[in-house]
Amino acid sequence: MKTLVVVNNPKDWNFNIDGVELIAAKSYLMNHNLTDSKSYRIFNLCRSYRYQSTGYYVSLLAEARGHRVFPNVSTIQDLKSQTIVKIISEDIDQLIQKELKKIKSEKFVLSIYFGKNLSSQYDSLAQQLGSLFQAPLIRAVFVFNKKWMVQNISPIPVNEIPKPHLPYVEKFAVEYFSKQRIHSAKVSRTRYDLAILVNPDEKEAPSDPKAIKQFIKAAEENNIRAELITKNDFNRIPEFDALFIRETTSVNHHTYRFARRAFAEGLFVIDDPRSIVKCSNKVYLAEILAKAKVPTVNTVVASRENKAQIETQLKFPIVLKQPDSSFSQGVIKVENKTELNDELERLFDISDLVIAQEFKYSDFDWRIGIINRQPIYACKYFMAKNHWQIYNWKANGDDNTGNYETLDLKDVPEKIIKTALKATNLIGDGLYGVDIKQSGKEIFVIEINDNPSIEYGVEDKIGKMDIYMSIMKVFYDRLETMRLRKEINL
Repeated sequence: MKTLVVVNNPKDWNFNIDGVELIAAKSYLMNHNLTDSKSYRIFNLCRSYRYQSTGYYVSLLAEARGHRVFPNVSTIQDLKSQTIVKIISEDIDQLIQKELKKIKSEKFVLSIYFGKNLSSQYDSLAQQLGSLFQAPLIRAVFVFNKKWMVQNISPIPVNEIPKPHLPYVEKFAVEYFSKQRIHSAKVSRTRYDLAILVNPDEKEAPSDPKAIKQFIKAAEENNIRAELITKNDFNRIPEFDALFIRETTSVNHHTYRFARRAFAEGLFVIDDPRSIVKCSNKVYLAEILAKAKVPTVNTVVASRENKAQIETQLKFPIVLKQPDSSFSQGVIKVENKTELNDELERLFDISDLVIAQEFKYSDFDWRIGIINRQPIYACKYFMAKNHWQIYNWKANGDDNTGNYETLDLKDVPEKIIKTALKATNLIGDGLYGVDIKQSGKEIFVIEINDNPSIEYGVEDKIGKMDIYMSIMKVFYDRLETMRLRKEINL
């Protein structure tokens, strides 16, 4: 397995280590030849992992390409969440107190380079934190208030390593790269209480109140007690065995923090945090769908450096998408070069990468709902009146969304179902909605939603209660599996 160290500037990494290849971040992002092989270990040492920065996209696309990447996107998000940091660090509280008991000050900073600190007396603590937060270079800040506590854990930009530390970093890196490792700890719990996360004030929630009642009824039929919670109930997550998110998800949002904490606590989660990360970003989806040869419209992943490729590879009109847009927001159709340049400048202020796609007109989009790798519903969503999208956010009243038609799965073309399943199998085995555009005999996957709409009288119009039962049965079966595994381990 080849090892790549990815940096913003090759001058940031002055070490010559056998078996380790250096590559600039922009080169890694734009080198599509790297998608042909999974045999890469990627060590992302970019200067920033800020959301939608170059460093963020290195980890995101590494996962899409099937590469083993450190840190991965889940770790990047964990490092931003003080709640997650606290939860995970509580697991090693005894070690923290033991290692730091001789420190006389009220604050202590521990620099961890490839799982080690300059002082060998902190090796155990550095190794544990390096294992829990799998990033090559991290800094842990501890404060004393009756006992030592982790204040925060953050990545160390490679260009900010103090010069006196560099010889040690090189030594630790040589030792680290010579080993095959990295194992993640997993937790499991066993009870049958389900939390359904909702936002009563959300106008375009994935499920309306009537649908939520159906979910609760279906849960009871499957011996699961369901309870509605909101974003104010974050501290209650450990009370439950499973979490079902029924408000619109996003990575930089409390829905992701709920999913991530539930996962850390050992709950079964839909939407699971990895699905949220993967489906929330169209750059990831474009990469992984292309790699698997799933049919999509012609797409260019554009940066400021390669934006000229848009005009050479695509014809006007062109659709531009903010990578984390949802419900057709952050999606713009441009008709000419002037509009293209104006919108690109605006979008590049938000994200280092932008999706540009060939525009394909159709009267409707397919939506195939899938749970546990099985289709459960099919709908046609028609374009809003006098508009090219299903949602027209500039219109008022009923004109802002198009009509719909729910179909029996047996009446859906086999090619549509197979393509939807192929697409979602790249993400996981949770609950997804695949949007597919049909133009004559051709079909194109537009996106995969980790939090698809299931509204009363719409998606359930044909399947009715079976839709809700099939989803709750997945919860029950997973909880049973978790219980049995625990009993075996005991």
